[in-house]
Amino acid sequence: MRTENEMFDLILNVAKKDEQIRAVLLVGSRANANAPQDKYQDYDITYFVKDIAPFFHNLDWIEENFGKPVILQMPEMMPHADGDGHFTYLMIFEDGNRIDLSVEFTPYIDDGEPAIILLDKDGFLPDISAPTDIHWHIKPPTENLFIGCCNNFWWCLNNVGKGIARDELPYVMEMFNHHVRDMLNQMIEWYIGINTDFSVSAGKMGKYYKKYLPSELYELYAKTYSDSDYHHIWAAVFTACELFRTIAPVVGEYFGYAYNQSEDLNMTIYLTKIMSNEG
Repeated sequence: MRTENEMFDLILNVAKKDEQIRAVLLVGSRANANAPQDKYQDYDITYFVKDIAPFFHNLDWIEENFGKPVILQMPEMMPHADGDGHFTYLMIFEDGNRIDLSVEFTPYIDDGEPAIILLDKDGFLPDISAPTDIHWHIKPPTENLFIGCCNNFWWCLNNVGKGIARDELPYVMEMFNHHVRDMLNQMIEWYIGINTDFSVSAGKMGKYYKKYLPSELYELYAKTYSDSDYHHIWAAVFTACELFRTIAPVVGEYFGYAYNQSEDLNMTIYLTKIMSNEG
């Protein structure tokens, strides 16, 4: 695998020799000193250009400058692309390195995301503050967000239970692992937030949960994942309920928000009845 220095040399040399490229920006985990560092990190690069046309869906330009990717995705060529004029190449190369290259012609707007200027030929980029990960820190909930999260968690579980009773496995898995889990994950993040003074990120899709949750809670969370056996799914469902009712009242009390015990109790009874009939 090419080293980090070799990859940055490649990225910058391509930009330096192409007069259409005005500036180069590094974002993502490599711009965030607090992100875990390893060889699997992507190189999230933005080239700011004078004209997008020469770079739009130009695979010859990619191969001439970076080599032939072993797999490539171009979001702007996918169905439902946003089509706002930029173009992105997501590339993995034979040595395992990955470059996510975005080509932009619009001015850069600093929204606080960690970013490092690697090259600026003519002052195209504004001054960018020293990178921090504050942009990704967990945000405290409003009362409405807290109440809505609790309600949606308990409400959507009725669909999981009915799906099991009807032997609708794909529906069950989608409902539990998307709609219900989204609410569980949101509550977990707020729980992590109150225990870290809202000074950390839980990571994309919860990848840092193991780092920030107490071990006993993380073990419960791990048990909310199930195979396709309905008995195991039921166990995962009730484990998710146990975890949610453990952390949600703690979050609510911290902010002075009331946890609706009746939603919890009534849905638990409802699910128990479905499970006993299903068996």
